Amino acid sequence: MSALKSKAVLLAITAIAAVLVFGASALGQCSMCRAALAGSNNAFFIRNFNIGVLVLLVPPVTIFCSIFVALKRYRTRDAEEKTEERPELTETDEH
Repeated sequence: MSALKSKAVLLAITAIAAVLVFGASALGQCSMCRAALAGSNNAFFIRNFNIGVLVLLVPPVTIFCSIFVALKRYRTRDAEEKTEERPELTETDEH
């Protein structure tokens, strides 16, 4: 269990590092939006637009993560039920 926990921590640290390294260049815009905003001189509007695009990303990510968590719980529960239903065979039961 400890190895699994250390792998999860390592994965989280790697993900955070990747976000910090690539976060500055990863503006949440498509090329058309970026081209339309490039001519604008209003920095406040551009900043709020970038934040708005990232906020619109939250619901789909939440939905997909919820689906994966539900499937993982179902799979774990199903596996536990199967092991409880199947008692181990003893030598006297084998004929």
